[in-house]
Amino acid sequence: MFSLQTIFGSGKQFYLLLDEAASAAYDSAKALHVMMKAADRQPALDEFKLARQRERAASDKIGQALVDSFITPIEREDIEALGSALYKIPKQVEKFADRYALATQHLEQIDFAPRAAMLEQAAGVVVEMVHELIRLDIDRMTALNDKLRSIENEADRLMLELYREIYSGKLDSLQMFLLKEFFEILEKAIDRCREAGVVAYQIVLKNS
Repeated sequence: MFSLQTIFGSGKQFYLLLDEAASAAYDSAKALHVMMKAADRQPALDEFKLARQRERAASDKIGQALVDSFITPIEREDIEALGSALYKIPKQVEKFADRYALATQHLEQIDFAPRAAMLEQAAGVVVEMVHELIRLDIDRMTALNDKLRSIENEADRLMLELYREIYSGKLDSLQMFLLKEFFEILEKAIDRCREAGVVAYQIVLKNS
């Protein structure tokens, strides 16, 4: 039985659930950066799986809230789109961690920390953007969107440098494959952050 508050409420629960989803995505990126900075860089996959579980739980709650609520603070399609975009971030990070655990012995000389730091920064901006949704402050959101775009552009520049190294002829075939594989996963994770930021920005543009 639905309460009147559930049916006609302000929809504050959607902002809280989106905040939780964004925080879980950030925690996943932060855990990866911490692992890449560690001296031994031994994979501890529990943190990534926990972040994915939190993200999945928030996603499920958002879906159920959309079913139960008659009124939403922003359009249902936008809530679904942002929830889906946020869900993909820790999924991509966990993909990196799982594969890294299988190939650790071949990756000791590869420094992933700078790109992992950029991923953490991007995920942090996404947290800020999602948290700002309730205010619909277009100036603040534009500044955050520009910051996220700048991080993405820097990541793209670093990828070009990586390709120069891959095709320099100094690496053997296994090193070339691993460099390309793992850095492209990280690049895609940053792209997932950018996609979530774009959705959040468009929500504010539409409703401000």
